[in-house]
Amino acid sequence: MSEEEDVEVRPTHTILVDRCPECGSTNLVSDPDTGEVICSDCGLVVQESTMDKGPEWRAFTQEEKKSRSRVGIPISFSVHDKGLSTSIDKVDRDALGRKLPLSSRLQMWRLRKWQIRSRVQSSIDRNLAQAMTEIDRLSDKLAIPSAIKERAAVIYRKALEQGLVRGRSIAAIAAAALYAACRLSGTPRNLKEISEASLVGRKDIARCYRLLLRELSLAMPVTDPAIYIPKIAERANIAGHIQTLALKILNEARQKRISAGKDPVGLAAAALYIAAALAGEKRTQKEIADAANVTEVTVRNRYKTLKRQLNLEIPD
Repeated sequence: MSEEEDVEVRPTHTILVDRCPECGSTNLVSDPDTGEVICSDCGLVVQESTMDKGPEWRAFTQEEKKSRSRVGIPISFSVHDKGLSTSIDKVDRDALGRKLPLSSRLQMWRLRKWQIRSRVQSSIDRNLAQAMTEIDRLSDKLAIPSAIKERAAVIYRKALEQGLVRGRSIAAIAAAALYAACRLSGTPRNLKEISEASLVGRKDIARCYRLLLRELSLAMPVTDPAIYIPKIAERANIAGHIQTLALKILNEARQKRISAGKDPVGLAAAALYIAAALAGEKRTQKEIADAANVTEVTVRNRYKTLKRQLNLEIPD
């Protein structure tokens, strides 16, 4: 069955009669534009000014139809219960704004307490609640988009299903899942940045990341150094034409297979340093290294490699 055939199309008007009173035909057609129900055999208008109870939007695929549903908030994997549970707010006033009596406030307090307890019952729920909170904290601190956060939550849930979290730090697995999601989507966040924002060390996150790659069979794409160019250039306040020249240098290095096996952040920093020197803008290696969050030695080594392999004549 194709995607178009899977979508169920229903008339948006409610037909109160099922038979034409003139000819007895059951072949009735609802016209949503005019609000009429018409007999297709004799043309009699069976109903008019019918109420449209359908939504004001249209859906052309099954995914669109589910995403535009009005039956609550969308399902989110970054929430431990996927956002399906209800919540009781701490408002002590009724719908008219009047203050609730003491007995009602105590009753709502007890209901809210048991509502919170009922949301987290098993050990898996507690694990997910802690992990999703950590992923949300890291995403907010590193300015990671919500789509990447959802992908990290899915990776963590798969790791939890396969028992990879047992005996390991929840924060480390959550940080590794977020790093894997960034790598899969091409988001420029390296392991050092995630480890600095996380509560665990870089070695623990790297160990858990390799575990996720091995056990979940994640195929990571090769990181393109070009995605780090805008990020480093913004921190170092480098102009756009220098960024364009740095991208050309990286493309030439990729064609000659110079970038294979090299740190993409260091390559991007060295390409920006070379582009700034070719454009006549004086930038120090320390300034570029601080913007890229790498050492000066890394920038210097990548600079020498690119200069020698590409035969660049860089003015002193």
